[in-house]
Amino acid sequence: MKTKNTFLALAVVFILGFAACKDDNPAPENPEELITTIKLLFTDSANTANTATAVFADPDGAGGNNPTTFDTIKLQPNKTYFASIILLDESKNPVDTISNEVAEEKDDHLFAFSSTAGISILITDLDNNNLPVGLSSKWKTGNAANGQTIVRLKHQPGIKTGDANLGETDIEVNFYTKVQ
Repeated sequence: MKTKNTFLALAVVFILGFAACKDDNPAPENPEELITTIKLLFTDSANTANTATAVFADPDGAGGNNPTTFDTIKLQPNKTYFASIILLDESKNPVDTISNEVAEEKDDHLFAFSSTAGISILITDLDNNNLPVGLSSKWKTGNAANGQTIVRLKHQPGIKTGDANLGETDIEVNFYTKVQ
């Protein structure tokens, strides 16, 4: 009887020990993509030949080395611009266009914009639930001014309501902005 109890005790210890070794942190189903570059493309609504571009490029991603490109957003006063965003992972060869993945997973993503340079920003693209996405937007400038414009991409799987305070931030860039 003593041998049977010892065997059972050893079996329980072995099973518990084996269970304790299992991986409690499995790899995420949708691992975070590296976003090394964000390009903002602006087209004047009244004159499509009038365009502007602002680029932020940090080839090694957040942390590490400083960005290699960090443009100022330069727009003309009292204009309306159609804007689009291109996100890239330039650490890969070929370059991975992350904005395509954001478009495919638009129900889980939201761009948030805020500007202190007298610019009002309206998101013009919607997801399948009629909630804003932000890959496309309309920017209305006021009088000449300088300030900052924050562009933030939020990842909101299963929790998206249009509230930019929800979810994790995939990228956030604070562009110096000149309306002149």
